[in-house]
Amino acid sequence: MGSHHSHESEPDWAAIEQAKRERQAAEERQRQAEEAARHAREAAERAAREAEERRQREREAQLAAERAAQAAREEAERMRRWREEAERAERKAREEAEARAREERARAERIAREMEEERQRLQAAAEAKRLAAIAAREEEARRQRAIEEEAQRARKAQEEAEQQAREAAEAARKAQAEREEVERQLKKGIQPVVMPSVEEIRLAKAKVQYEECIFHFAVAGIAGSGKSSLINALCGMSNRDSNAAPTGVNETTLDIARYIDSAHSKQFAWYDVPGSGTLTIPDWQYFNFQGLYVFDCILVLFNNRFTMTDQAILANCRRFNIPTFIIRSKSDQHILNLMKDMGYDPDEEDTDSRAQFYKVAREKYISETRQSVKNNLAEANLPDQRVYIVSNKTLSGVVKDKGPKRIIDEVELLTDLYNEAYRSGKFT
Repeated sequence: MGSHHSHESEPDWAAIEQAKRERQAAEERQRQAEEAARHAREAAERAAREAEERRQREREAQLAAERAAQAAREEAERMRRWREEAERAERKAREEAEARAREERARAERIAREMEEERQRLQAAAEAKRLAAIAAREEEARRQRAIEEEAQRARKAQEEAEQQAREAAEAARKAQAEREEVERQLKKGIQPVVMPSVEEIRLAKAKVQYEECIFHFAVAGIAGSGKSSLINALCGMSNRDSNAAPTGVNETTLDIARYIDSAHSKQFAWYDVPGSGTLTIPDWQYFNFQGLYVFDCILVLFNNRFTMTDQAILANCRRFNIPTFIIRSKSDQHILNLMKDMGYDPDEEDTDSRAQFYKVAREKYISETRQSVKNNLAEANLPDQRVYIVSNKTLSGVVKDKGPKRIIDEVELLTDLYNEAYRSGKFT
């Protein structure tokens, strides 16, 4: 028994050794886990630092982009102010035009210098802040593109300034040509028309009850040319209507009268202008005295002959960029007179004979009228322009849609007048 007891109490060295090895393995694993955890913490800290650096770079990139955008907005504002100033430049005399040209060139050079200085400052700042990382290089590329765009805007600004300078030079040339034309007219005894002031324009518009949403037609010409009858025909009225423009052998219109076509009351207004050549209105003062420069379109009406006054009205309309229409009225009466000159007897009832006389007289009247106006315009150094040959009676029938038979230019006149009004953009 003693021997058996001694055998049972002997240690299990193999188990002890195994336990020791397991403990050492566990300790090694714990050490590795701690080492891995330490590496993970260090990796996380590095990642955090790198993320913070990226955020910092992104903030810097955003700030740089905002600065570039602000610079672009400021430059756009400078360019807008510059364009407004250029548009307000007056074109009065050759010396003033040349001075404006010099100022515009100097401004363009100053803008170009400012743009170049800005480009250099941006480039220096970009070079100073350039980073080695990819994000910094991309930002530098964006900055470079922004600089190139600024340079392009500067070149464009310079080109626009040079264009303005060329336009100013052209304005000077035109001013010189106008001055020479005025001198030529003065030698002929034709008085020049003075450009109206802002206050004169305001008063003239108030006088005729000018409205921005309405297209204003003025009928002008020498006294007795039939302006009132033409107005009545254009408005679809007869001379006997109570609200018609007064007509007569002598000049009946002493003040500008305003008439409304009931079919187009929200679109058109017609004005019967006192005839030139009266005792109270000298020819050379007619255009400015009547304030014709405020109208949207002017109908130059003549009866028997195209006068120097008609030419002066057309010349002044060109100066003020006012569309014009040359009209010869009372065509039915003129054709009848030609028929009588050819031997036609109104008392005869030969329909075929009357039709033949009418055809020949009509062609002769139209041909002579167009050639006469063409010659008068050429003599006055005015561009060729169509003359509309109308009968007020026929025109009234066209307006009232009664389908008159003997039409010359009445339909085309109405069509072209309405198209001119709609092209103005005053109404859709």
